[in-house]
Amino acid sequence: MIESAEALYRQLEGVKLGGGTCLFTRDKCEQMFPYITQIQDLKQSTNTVILAHSYVSPELQLVADFTGDSFELSKWAKQTTADRIVFVAVRFMAETAKLLNPSKEVLIPGRLTGCTLADGITGDQVDALRAQYPQATFVCYINTSVAVKARCDVCVTSSNVMAIIEAIPNDTIYFLPDRLMAQNIIQHCRDHHISKTIHYWDGSCYVHEEYDPDMIAYIRREYPGVQVAVHPECAPSVVALADFVGSTSQMIRFVADTDAPYYFLVTECGLSSRLQCSYPHKVFVGTCTMCRYMKSNTLMDVARVMATPLECDRVVLDEADIEPAHRCLAAMFHYANPPHSGGGQ
Repeated sequence: MIESAEALYRQLEGVKLGGGTCLFTRDKCEQMFPYITQIQDLKQSTNTVILAHSYVSPELQLVADFTGDSFELSKWAKQTTADRIVFVAVRFMAETAKLLNPSKEVLIPGRLTGCTLADGITGDQVDALRAQYPQATFVCYINTSVAVKARCDVCVTSSNVMAIIEAIPNDTIYFLPDRLMAQNIIQHCRDHHISKTIHYWDGSCYVHEEYDPDMIAYIRREYPGVQVAVHPECAPSVVALADFVGSTSQMIRFVADTDAPYYFLVTECGLSSRLQCSYPHKVFVGTCTMCRYMKSNTLMDVARVMATPLECDRVVLDEADIEPAHRCLAAMFHYANPPHSGGGQ
């Protein structure tokens, strides 16, 4: 519970990355505080839980009940006893929450709810690919619509993708929609002498695609001893220069468990903002690369969607996609958490 504009300022004053979007003065906090009060009141009166992705602006993370990556949030959504879920992120994430919580109302407040990865492929395109590659196991990144998940065999996250690819018994994989993550999978298989043929779709996250090796080299020159953590949606040439590679949740644990003079998080800079609040004694450096979709979420929109939601704010799934999309997610748990063999080895 945030009780005053001054308390809000004290929580946010340490945020230094994020350009003008994530620089917080006392005046700015005074302007935001009435919306925060309204949101806190509405959570109680409407029995609503707020989930926020680590990439949204930090003031939104402060009003959220849970903050994390897309799949962490969907699992939290499944556990909640709230009547409504407000998912402060992008549409494909809210769709996954709705898939796992079909009886709950799921609302999404952002003005731009797309994603270059999720919007880069449709269910019809997956159908055409399956006809072209009939022997392949189709693996989709969680950053896809429910319609795409419904047409794939296995879903993966950035934290479990490599383990699941290894565990799938088929040696022919079609991975979608992220070509850069697919190229990292191919490199992982080479490095670990895993014989797999990986076909892939030509999609990408425009935020992670912006990072290049020259940027890493510059940061290392400017900040000796810096620890560079890279998201696997980045190019293999960037991943190769990392001290650590992992999902946003894994990056958070990496920062928590290490002690370095500087950290450079090679992902959307909302994560750096979050960690600057959580670890004010640690120094985060580098450029800010923002997602225009995630940053389209505002306190004003969260308050509005909680008070007077429109039909376009509600997440509705095609009934025909629900069961096959559930199977796709269930396959992820099967491969990520195989039954114990009992052999003790």
